[in-house]
Amino acid sequence: MIGMFGEKKKKEEPRFVETMVPSKGGCFTRILVDTENGIQYLFAESIGAAGGLTALLGEDGKPLINEAYRRKKEKE
Repeated sequence: MIGMFGEKKKKEEPRFVETMVPSKGGCFTRILVDTENGIQYLFAESIGAAGGLTALLGEDGKPLINEAYRRKKEKE
């Protein structure tokens, strides 16, 4: 990608990526992953109603981390 004065800009990766989770009825669910820290969130919405967002937690109460999307801070 080339910027205004011809300099090449680094292509920015999105902060969040999402995957659709199969569901039935009028509810749609997605898993959002923060690519900075790998924390996973569940987003659910109902057609014509409301929605909600929450972090996915493990048995120990800590957020679930998706290492495949987590950016390695050591490299920066």
